[in-house]
Amino acid sequence: MSEKSIVGDLINFRGLVYSPINENGVIFLFGKVADDLNMYIEEIKPGFPDCIGRRFVGKGWERVAIEFEYQSKNFLQHSHDSKKCDLIICWEHNWKECPIEVIELKTEIMNMENNPVQKPVTGKKDDSNNSLKDYFNKISPVEKVKQWYEQIFAEIYKLNNEIWMKIGEIYIGWYSPKRAFVSIIVNKTSIRIECFTRGQQLEGSKISNIRFSPRWSVFTVKNEEDVQKAIRILTESYKLNIAAIKAGETTGYYSGGEYSGSAKNIIDSGHDEQDEQ
Repeated sequence: MSEKSIVGDLINFRGLVYSPINENGVIFLFGKVADDLNMYIEEIKPGFPDCIGRRFVGKGWERVAIEFEYQSKNFLQHSHDSKKCDLIICWEHNWKECPIEVIELKTEIMNMENNPVQKPVTGKKDDSNNSLKDYFNKISPVEKVKQWYEQIFAEIYKLNNEIWMKIGEIYIGWYSPKRAFVSIIVNKTSIRIECFTRGQQLEGSKISNIRFSPRWSVFTVKNEEDVQKAIRILTESYKLNIAAIKAGETTGYYSGGEYSGSAKNIIDSGHDEQDEQ
């Protein structure tokens, strides 16, 4: 009788067809997304902790001792010393009282660009320079929109001078500095902003997607008056993000509950004008 093959759920994410079902799968998946999590690895080693890495935190690269687990509660079952570890990276976060920070890959990958397994094709991908200036040149917003963006960021930066931005092809992400708490799309005459609110209804914003993103909210900056509204909302978003991290909660866009991302489907969160009203 041939050996039975047991696999996880179908995810088809960057060459990993099925979700991890053990610690080894978590390590492999982390290798695929370390850059997305703004980390690099110095050492993978036997014994505890599994990994020594560095994470970008605005001013520089912070050293982090990492333990890989399939479920976060395995850390407790393995009798590891939490004082000697900075971060648990797992597939599923199921340890509500965890005393150290946890990154749940199950929810984190839902908000990442994917290159699913498919037949290779020939061709060269164009290089891109993801600076703020290049981003604005591509979008070509009116001058006042650029000024709104710069004014809002300058005010939020005062909360913590380690807050930093990561500029993609479409989105601009702001980090607190460990986790993303703001996602921005600059349009020609407005700025669409999604931010982490820990599930709270902040005045001037609305939950971006009740079913799939209940912990993030959305609003739009369309005039000078909206700039002050944005500063108020994002100031609160920053504080809520810090509080959630300290409480061991997941903060990603698809985090669906107190500490567990339970979304079963990934859909476009919707960026049409209806959501921006």
